[in-house]
Amino acid sequence: MSTPFSTSLLQQLRERQPDLPEAQRNVVRLILDNPRTAVVATVEQLAQQAGVSMPTIVRTCRSFGHDSVRGFMVALAQDLAVTGSHLHRSVQADDSARDVASKIVHAAVSSLTELGRAINTDLLDQVADRLAQARRIDCYSVGAASTFMANELQSRLFRLGRTANAIFDAHQQLVSASTLGPDGVAFVISHVGRMPYTVEAARFARTQGATVVALTQPGTPLAEAADLVLAVSVPQDAVMRVGTEAYLAHLVVIEILMVRLAQRLGPLVTRDLQQFKQLLHKHGFDSAEYAGAVGSVTGNPQGAASCDPATRE
Repeated sequence: MSTPFSTSLLQQLRERQPDLPEAQRNVVRLILDNPRTAVVATVEQLAQQAGVSMPTIVRTCRSFGHDSVRGFMVALAQDLAVTGSHLHRSVQADDSARDVASKIVHAAVSSLTELGRAINTDLLDQVADRLAQARRIDCYSVGAASTFMANELQSRLFRLGRTANAIFDAHQQLVSASTLGPDGVAFVISHVGRMPYTVEAARFARTQGATVVALTQPGTPLAEAADLVLAVSVPQDAVMRVGTEAYLAHLVVIEILMVRLAQRLGPLVTRDLQQFKQLLHKHGFDSAEYAGAVGSVTGNPQGAASCDPATRE
């Protein structure tokens, strides 16, 4: 268990550095020189860069009240999360363009690295199994960010041959919840996880026997209403309730989940995905080779006539 401190971890590192053994001073110096890089580094990388052994990294973390390197890095990330301005948690008002770009990228990488450490793969597999068996999967959301995620999830499920809907209207969510039944899944996406009508729909779906999956922060009312919780924790955004790092984390969780689901469904699904890609390419979606696209660009109304014969149907 970590020892609570009234001062920030960064301040402790600065104040106690001179009194530490030499090897631990080297570790602390490395962290203070670039704390955002240190947060996303492995123990092996830190040890190599500081010129010390990996056990020294562990001892250094313990000397600051943390039983594990992970616990230390979580505390460091939380400390960094409150050091920025109201523009971004990592950015100061007078930062240069290079500083802004570097800090925002490092903050996003840090959040995704922590997600990778914390993600519950056994739980992901439970969700993938349930999605593979479900007769119908209805994706509920509220708000711009969650609606984007629900649309993405529904699209990915549809491509995998699952019967799936994305539902954003409060009344329709209740109708859905009443009809899913024991072989249905209500997949609810809300990072904030506190919208009353969506939480109500999740609870009602559960009373009807449906499996409720929540993609949300841990400890929210939505998390408490769900059977299976894909918990995503990211530092609070300085401007938006659901910031870019939450977007990225949710998309990564959905990506992992869809790959595991495809593995569950077997090789026929992989074949179908390839066929979808070829079909869309053949009919000109996201393809510069489509005859109609050439005609519109060149101004030739008979665009097909100007195509290379090898690309004609």
